[in-house]
Amino acid sequence: MIIREMKISDYNEIYRLWQITSKRALSKADEKIQMERYLDHNAGMSQVAVIDGKIVGTVLAGHDGRRGFIHHMAVMPEYRRRGIGRALAQKAIEKIRAEGIDKTHIFCYKNNETGQSFWSNFGFSRRNDVYVYSFENSDI
Repeated sequence: MIIREMKISDYNEIYRLWQITSKRALSKADEKIQMERYLDHNAGMSQVAVIDGKIVGTVLAGHDGRRGFIHHMAVMPEYRRRGIGRALAQKAIEKIRAEGIDKTHIFCYKNNETGQSFWSNFGFSRRNDVYVYSFENSDI
């Protein structure tokens, strides 16, 4: 397995992977132009796992200058339980830490038991003291 930087040229392959693994989480923010902006803004932080020339896992990582964030941490179902997710998460956190950021957040759907188990076993703590509110900027 090779873990390497995610590039915008990977977009079609990673989007197909996300349609299998993360379909409910996909939105307009995951369109190619938005992804290119994110990758440019957080250069070198997002990674893909490649086996036999095929992208089998992704982690979209970045920060806002204060906190790190992980999005679309996904591994193809047939490649799970091989340490790929752990390796991707570790790489993302290393990249975030190298930027001087001391805390990383992940958003995980309440009904994503697999994700909740993964992040808990990795060492993330679930918070019960905050709610996430979203606003569509086009509503103004």
